[in-house]
Amino acid sequence: MKQRRCRSAALSAIIGLALTLPGASADADETVSWTLDPAPGPVARATTDPLGLGVTDHPVEHLDVGVNAVTATAPGPGAAVDVRGLRADGTWSEWIEIGESTPAVLPERTTSVQARVVTTASGAPKPVTLTAWHDAAAEPGDTAHGTTFRIFATREGLVGGTTANGHVITERDHFVALPSRRGLATRDGGDYTVKVCTIGNTRCEWAPVWDVGPWNTKDDHWNPDRESWRDLPHGVPQAQAAYQSGYNGGRDQFGRKVKNPAGIDLADGTFWDGLRLTDNAWVNVTYQWTGYGPRGTVEAPWALNVRTGPSLSAPQVGFAAPAAQVRIECVAVGQWQAGSQGHSDRWYRLAPGMYVSAAHIREALPAPMC
Repeated sequence: MKQRRCRSAALSAIIGLALTLPGASADADETVSWTLDPAPGPVARATTDPLGLGVTDHPVEHLDVGVNAVTATAPGPGAAVDVRGLRADGTWSEWIEIGESTPAVLPERTTSVQARVVTTASGAPKPVTLTAWHDAAAEPGDTAHGTTFRIFATREGLVGGTTANGHVITERDHFVALPSRRGLATRDGGDYTVKVCTIGNTRCEWAPVWDVGPWNTKDDHWNPDRESWRDLPHGVPQAQAAYQSGYNGGRDQFGRKVKNPAGIDLADGTFWDGLRLTDNAWVNVTYQWTGYGPRGTVEAPWALNVRTGPSLSAPQVGFAAPAAQVRIECVAVGQWQAGSQGHSDRWYRLAPGMYVSAAHIREALPAPMC
């Protein structure tokens, strides 16, 4: 729907309490509003959580004014609205749920905002009107930069099932699931990608986050200011604390007895081929979107080989999955290869001793030479 730009005073009845919160003071005269189509397309329902989570992504809204605070009309029973903003470096902020009486505050001012409606099995979509404005007092800024934690990983499997973002799981698939939809990528997108490595970092895979789980759906343990269980240490999943020390009575957010400390699920291809795991294991996980700097996106129909050097004969030490958004340390000159980006002798170093051919990577921010 066409945006409506109005003086903030004229919209006081809409944004109400959001503008009168302690410390909140809009420094711009204008706000902008738009309405979401209640059913722009089919809703994908996850098969891995007890609520039957459904996620409907709406098109990006390009606004006429810079905003960082967004509120929404009530989405209805069993529904919620998440928003995110395009950051200055061209990456997306995490998804943030809009509260019933509090706005979602984006990490920086932006003119590009995307919304999605999340429903449970009992929820039904309805029209939602969003209102956004710039509030200088509400800018928290990003607090995490390329965070890495040691997390227990389990294999997801579920071939033929549908993930929370609508992806149909295939054999030897390459993606991961995290226990919070704040880091859930759009369908077939890599806007939220993790680097997951074996302990010792001898093998790694860069894989997009296409599902929500294991155990919980509101446990963004990688954030210092996490959404739930804020008394837990930064980087410790709630399921891990429940399993190891009886936190929350040893149960997850749904009251289920936690039977392992998992904080990440790996698709079969990531589990067996990328990391060559034979059983559930502890891994090192880097949440790529929490960092900054040069990056690119894998544009190939298959998982790219990650090698120890800029050559097709160098040993293979992992994969970069299709659609994954990778951070690039530097550029090396090596063996020529043909790919979606043409012929290239450039190779990107993603980590010490880990290279992929630039012929298959769409570069977004240029990197220095190694």
